[in-house]
Amino acid sequence: MPARFVNLDRQTPMFLPCDLREWVPEDHIVHFILDAVDQIPTAHFHVNPRGSGSEQYPPAMMLALLIYSYITGRFGSRTIEAATHSDVAVRYLCANHHPDHDSICTFRAAFVSVLQLAQQLGLARLGSASVDGTKIQANASKHAAVSYERAGQMLAQLELEVKELLERAERAEAQETKDTLDIPAELTRREQRRAALQRARQVIEARAQELAAAKQADYDAKVAARQTQQAAGKKPRGQELVPPSPQPEPGAQYNFTDPESRIMKAGSGQHFEQAYNAQAAVDPAMIMVGERVSDAPNDKQELGASVAMISPVVKAEIQAGWTADSTAKRRWGRWNRP
Repeated sequence: MPARFVNLDRQTPMFLPCDLREWVPEDHIVHFILDAVDQIPTAHFHVNPRGSGSEQYPPAMMLALLIYSYITGRFGSRTIEAATHSDVAVRYLCANHHPDHDSICTFRAAFVSVLQLAQQLGLARLGSASVDGTKIQANASKHAAVSYERAGQMLAQLELEVKELLERAERAEAQETKDTLDIPAELTRREQRRAALQRARQVIEARAQELAAAKQADYDAKVAARQTQQAAGKKPRGQELVPPSPQPEPGAQYNFTDPESRIMKAGSGQHFEQAYNAQAAVDPAMIMVGERVSDAPNDKQELGASVAMISPVVKAEIQAGWTADSTAKRRWGRWNRP
């Protein structure tokens, strides 16, 4: 007896319109989000009261769309717009409408109201905040990167190649012989490579100077502390302090595909990836109260900026304190509460 398979017919249209409510389970979180957003006042949203122009999307629908998208890991406005076509729960939430990414961006500032509602409902306990970072892989290969030292070596090699090609062009012109090598094209290609390498070294140098400037205040404070100890007749502990150098390390990296990303340790620290450092602050109920993306390879200098990204309205509610990984806390010190 031959095997029997379910009939797959993607061509015949449905005789009756489908009911999206049947496609979303009753216990799905999208229902809770819609009910919660219904309790949030939306009168403060700017709308066109005259009714002229195109029809407007209801503020409550847009706010619910942002909340659901963020908790399901969709943050880009274009990604959210695409989900209104491909995600059944999003189509149900939007009642089969498809807001464009520009409209979606206008509603990003509404999350303070969401957090306040979550606190009233007991979902958020804004007594403390936890801050940590994770590596997000960039859309670029680490093999497309070049180090500061290697870029210098390649620039020197290109200088020699350009010089050789110019001499070859002069000899060919003097002898009036046809050369099979397209010298102008080769010169153009090498000039483009040289410009890219020079740009890479300039970016690496700028990063090194920026990092040295950020470390200078910490260095000055440590020098002052050692001088105070010496003035009191005490011998400072530890090695002699070395001022931060604005010169790049030979191994400092630049990626041609995604220049803003950096080479970072990933996973258990046994391998490296071309990545970004995504910082997040959450309350005890794991509701996100702040986020930012950095190009710092580790979290040692990130705590201060990550705490500053939390909304002042939320930060004012935080009284018990904060937590972070031990390395970040040692480097940044205590949180100055508002």
